[in-house]
Amino acid sequence: MNQFTVHPVARHTPIEDFLALLIGSLMVSFGVLLVRQVGALTGGTAGLAFLTHYASQVSFGTAFFVINLPFYYLAIRRMGWPFTLKTFCAVALVSVFSDLHAHFIHIDQLQPLYAVLLGNLIMGLGFIVLFRHNASLGGINILALFLQERFGIRVGKLQMSMDVMVLLASLYVVSVPLLLASITGAVVLNLIIAMNHRPHRYAA
Repeated sequence: MNQFTVHPVARHTPIEDFLALLIGSLMVSFGVLLVRQVGALTGGTAGLAFLTHYASQVSFGTAFFVINLPFYYLAIRRMGWPFTLKTFCAVALVSVFSDLHAHFIHIDQLQPLYAVLLGNLIMGLGFIVLFRHNASLGGINILALFLQERFGIRVGKLQMSMDVMVLLASLYVVSVPLLLASITGAVVLNLIIAMNHRPHRYAA
């Protein structure tokens, strides 16, 4: 007789998914606020949205929402409709919340490295919440998964390469110290995801 009883996996209810999308999106968008406050950026689709925001008058929320639009076709093909719809909702919420936070909180003094590290840490935790409820923030992550399936390119290597290109492109809009801080923050974000998002250890 086994010492431990194995229970069937309890799936998330719709209300749990709704709350997870809300909480995860709030966390990611607040991390965006901290990073944006000091003029830094991060990798991935959010990094592209930061670049667009800094180089133009377009808000981060608008840029983030629009940049993600072409990737939903790949999401439907690669992940199916439930994942795509949740991801669309999460992207929309982050886009709205990231622009709304400034109306409710204003930080007068913030040390750049601290802001970037804390912001990416909070974003990483928000990503984990979304991932564990079968959602993401779309963009480059979906493209990486699609290319791995289609051409056998490893997701980790491809995503890291894309992050490096986004961060190098930021040299045109941010200073070298902020670039170094941004790279450190992106590493922290990826480490949090790598340590905590392991599908074979979590199923719900």
